[in-house]
Amino acid sequence: MSHYIAQPCVGVKDIACVAVCPVDCIHELPEDKRGGFPDMLYIDPDECIDCGVCIDECPVTAIFPEEDLPEEWENFIKINTDMAAAAS
Repeated sequence: MSHYIAQPCVGVKDIACVAVCPVDCIHELPEDKRGGFPDMLYIDPDECIDCGVCIDECPVTAIFPEEDLPEEWENFIKINTDMAAAAS
């Protein structure tokens, strides 16, 4: 399982969650790879250890475990996954 960053992060990109992540799985795409992606941070689902430490640090409540992601934001699973792939 992984956690995912959703709509509330778009345009905000507060990095408080990055500072507490024990495995450094929260990233921002480099400028040259952002084409077509929302302006947000993303969680690399292959690196996330599902610890949940980042949830309480997010000031805009944008981070969710997969099973708690609101239905209207389920597309952010693919967005986070695609952003991680684009960064590679």
